[in-house]
Amino acid sequence: MLCVHGDTGHGKTVALHQALRRLPRRVPVRHALVAVKPALPQLLTAFGLPATSLTNRTDAADRALLDALKVPGVLVVDDVQRIAAPELDYLRLLFDTLATQTSVVLCGAGAERTLARAPALASRVLTWQHTPRLDSTQVPGVLRLFHPLWHTAADEDLLHADKTCARGNFRTWAKITSHVYAALDRGSGTAVDRALLTRACSRLGPNL
Repeated sequence: MLCVHGDTGHGKTVALHQALRRLPRRVPVRHALVAVKPALPQLLTAFGLPATSLTNRTDAADRALLDALKVPGVLVVDDVQRIAAPELDYLRLLFDTLATQTSVVLCGAGAERTLARAPALASRVLTWQHTPRLDSTQVPGVLRLFHPLWHTAADEDLLHADKTCARGNFRTWAKITSHVYAALDRGSGTAVDRALLTRACSRLGPNL
């Protein structure tokens, strides 16, 4: 069991998806996207099980999930901070079954605080991976790995935009990337310079 945690917008989900792509293709990866409601339907859906018919049949749902977890693979539970304590304990009980062969990745903003309220589940976590705010020295390299748009941008222009706008928030940089890409597509120059970055940042609004 792995927990990926960090503040909102720091790139947890993007980093996780990049890491999962490195797994051999034969390893199944399933995603349970947790909404603001009980998590059982999302767990069933992640394994392709009939959530509608099983949700109200607890014993049948238990058996179906336990059978699914016997298959080696990865179950990603994103936005785990939305799951209530009783359901976190239910997830622990599923994971504790001796036949379970599925690795579980718990991901979310404040996931470590959520698991602190479920110490029995937290004690099963083998690895805790914190995704911090980007340090300014990391910004140019990370952006060039993220999108080829930034390959020709000057380091000093990227660092200026980070200092005045993005402040190390990866999600903000993703938005800036979208605005710069759109501007270039409209014919607003052929290179990413400080002026273009400034215009892109101005599109994000005042509440950064």
